Amino acid sequence: MAIRSGIDYINGLRDGREVWIGGERVKDVTTHPALKHGVESIANLYDMQHDPKYRDILTYESPVTGERVGMSFLAPKSVEDLIRRRNACRLWADATHGMMGRSPDFLNTTLMVLASYPEYFNQCDPRFGQNIVEYYQYVRENDLSLTHAIVDPQIDRSKQPHEQADPYTYLGVVRETSDGLILRGAKMLATLAPYTDEVIVYPFPNLRKGDEKYAAAFAIPLNTSGLKIICREPLDLSRGLIDHPLGGRFDEMDAVLIFDDVLVPWERVFLKGNVDLSTRMQIALHLPTFTAHQTSIRALAKTDFLLGIAFLIAEYIDIKDFLHVQEKLGEMITMRETINACIRASESDAVYLKNGLIRPSDQALQAVRIWFPKFYPRMIEILQLIGAGGLMMTPSQHDLTGIMSEDIKKYYRGAHVSAEDRIGLFKLAWDLVGDGFGSRQLLYERYYAGDPVRLTARSYLTYDREPYMDIVRDFLDETRQLQYRRESNLRAAK
Repeated sequence: MAIRSGIDYINGLRDGREVWIGGERVKDVTTHPALKHGVESIANLYDMQHDPKYRDILTYESPVTGERVGMSFLAPKSVEDLIRRRNACRLWADATHGMMGRSPDFLNTTLMVLASYPEYFNQCDPRFGQNIVEYYQYVRENDLSLTHAIVDPQIDRSKQPHEQADPYTYLGVVRETSDGLILRGAKMLATLAPYTDEVIVYPFPNLRKGDEKYAAAFAIPLNTSGLKIICREPLDLSRGLIDHPLGGRFDEMDAVLIFDDVLVPWERVFLKGNVDLSTRMQIALHLPTFTAHQTSIRALAKTDFLLGIAFLIAEYIDIKDFLHVQEKLGEMITMRETINACIRASESDAVYLKNGLIRPSDQALQAVRIWFPKFYPRMIEILQLIGAGGLMMTPSQHDLTGIMSEDIKKYYRGAHVSAEDRIGLFKLAWDLVGDGFGSRQLLYERYYAGDPVRLTARSYLTYDREPYMDIVRDFLDETRQLQYRRESNLRAAK
């Protein structure tokens, strides 16, 4: 089938999936007021693949059919391939200004990595390695979009899955049949689930002995019988793009998936019942590093957008020459250049793996995964500080054309810009710093890479510490030798 258009993507969503919002079942996710604008934004990404000026950036020739497929499926074999992937990810990230953290290229990257290690899954079952390879090819050749659900519900986090009062609040295998696995329970944080094609599920790396029935990795279509998609409260309330320019376009819906004795066919199963393989999978396959390349590129696009907002606020109300404002803008610039440098370093210091892939530098990207969740809240704070009370005193789009329009034009103008331009900018900033959309973005960026404590500790645990300790050991040895020579010289002088 090769690359899809936006219409192809939208038509594929009309498949009878069971989606719930506000206590009501959604008849059509492509037309529901809380979902349709998110659908349109993802559809735009697919349409971009057909634009002649983006064709060679966003697509490449399939090694199977020779047709064009999405660049985010490309298994990198050289630094040049990493750069090709970076350029494609950046183009899509710029289209949403980094606001849609789970655009299709994220899970495309995940699936590419998993399919590059069939022997890992064969350790669990000789069928499973071929399963993951064939599934990757199926998704790539049909240009499908995926979500993932890998986090257990917040029921009782002090207990392991098998210790829960109800053993099937967490998603687990009920039984095996000749057709496949029967699963029951829930998984959360399935961002984009209402309007993506399929879901891939794999365990979070916290399973222990006794959790065997929760150690399952698989993929199924989102219209599978028995699968329910429960959405959070919508942030896109169709209030108009002037007042809510980001929330009205880029609210990527988050959801909990409930599996009511769902059948997963054997050809869609990748792991089953092996706690050790499930727990080690992400690190053993370098999955966080490959996905961090994509997420860091998105983070850079988002940072550039916030930086532009900050610059324009300083220009529009003429505070750019105040030293304390310059200091804050300089801080944001430093954050931006740090992220950019880490991305470039990850590519120039990339490592070739035994399976033929080239992996970006883990530590360079780990730095972004650790620091962007800290950078982003600070950037939002800086926007709040420089926009100050003006962010809360911005009228609605209706005021610009209403009976008070002349007063609005007079008292809401900027230093050198019209009231319409100033209000538009401050409405954009408010969407990020004061509205529900912005609050969701802030929470997302804090945790998109995982537990920040474990993440930072992982930098220490995986870091090659010997070269640095050797520097100090050599210095101490040199110091002792120098001291010995000095003492010897003093004795000789006497």
